[in-house]
Amino acid sequence: MPLDALALALAAAVVHALWNLLTARAAESQLATGVAIGVGAIAFAPVAALTWRVDLAAVWPYAVASVALELVYLALLATAYQRAPLSVVYPVARGAAPVVVLAVSVLALGASLAVGAAAGVLAVAGGVLFVRGTARDGRGTALGLAIASCIAGYTLIDNAALAHASPVPYLELVLAPTAALYVAGAVMLRGGRALGAEVRGPTIVAGLGMFGAYALALAALVHAAAAPVAAVRESSVVIATALAAVVLHERVDRRRWLGAVLVVAGVAAIALAG
Repeated sequence: MPLDALALALAAAVVHALWNLLTARAAESQLATGVAIGVGAIAFAPVAALTWRVDLAAVWPYAVASVALELVYLALLATAYQRAPLSVVYPVARGAAPVVVLAVSVLALGASLAVGAAAGVLAVAGGVLFVRGTARDGRGTALGLAIASCIAGYTLIDNAALAHASPVPYLELVLAPTAALYVAGAVMLRGGRALGAEVRGPTIVAGLGMFGAYALALAALVHAAAAPVAAVRESSVVIATALAAVVLHERVDRRRWLGAVLVVAGVAAIALAG
């Protein structure tokens, strides 16, 4: 893997872990998420316009399905960060998502399952069990698995959609209406004043990070194949676990550290076997 691609993929992992940290530490994670995605959609709209290549007639069914899944994903993510530790939710969600994608690809789409991928699935499953820890973390694990299912769903849909659109314009096409619907729902449920209170520096940075992490990953893919880039990006699991321990002062014992490392190793095995 070229050094420039490695640096870009690592940067994507760091940025992804950081925006999740900023969302998790917000007093109102549900509202902060709405503000963040709105900021990101506005900030990256000019980039999407300059690189616009979208076959709207072909891509709109994918976009509608992806918007629906993104809305559920964001609602679950915000709820999870409000109610469960980042060091549980993030590794489970990020680690289980590639496993779900692989399972759907094998069972529904007829893809073959390599030995390395099978070993990776077992490693991720073991890692999730270690990250879960004691029974009191069951809610965080359940939310993480639900989030992983959403990630897997929109990943499969978006992968098919990119045959009809450039990545950044398609991302804007999905996330702009997602942001509008999420923000409208937040205003209806909590009011504009409560939403406005979350328009703060960390939330704005989180919004830029949502789009920025994806842009860095796309840049890495210009210089390297998808499998190693995906494997390096999953180092965000360990980065997020470290940030949870240092910044949020969550209790991350050896068992949870081992789980995070196993998740990364498992996802790397799945990616490299693909």
